[in-house]
Amino acid sequence: MITIRKAIKSDIPDIICLVKELALFEKSANEVTVTEEDYLINGFMDNPLYGCNLAFYDGKLAAFSLWYFRFSTWKGKRLYLEDLYVKEDYRGFGIGKILLNTAINEARLCNCSGLMWQVLDWNTSAIEFYKKFNANLDGEWINVNLNIK
Repeated sequence: MITIRKAIKSDIPDIICLVKELALFEKSANEVTVTEEDYLINGFMDNPLYGCNLAFYDGKLAAFSLWYFRFSTWKGKRLYLEDLYVKEDYRGFGIGKILLNTAINEARLCNCSGLMWQVLDWNTSAIEFYKKFNANLDGEWINVNLNIK
């Protein structure tokens, strides 16, 4: 049985474990510098910067999704799906589909014009999964980031 619920403060250590597992999967384990305090301060205040859903399979933590809202100069309010990760042992059970549909519903409820996210070009299983949702995959844009801390 699959259940989805919004994360609560006491879930922060589990979220960080999933984030580290995702970073390992994405071959970027040393890139994770976020702390429990970062998650607490930025996700569980009056105006949280992010939302997070946890997925459980038969009562065991299996996956998460984390999102925030952004404003596009072209499209208006968008839900940005920062991460959606299903632990390897729980793939193929429909958990990712439920988490993505939950994000889509969140975007609709919050009057967003759509969703945005990124996928690594070598993650073919994720790319095929997103294609089933008729997602547009844009190979034209280059990711840019600047670390200041």
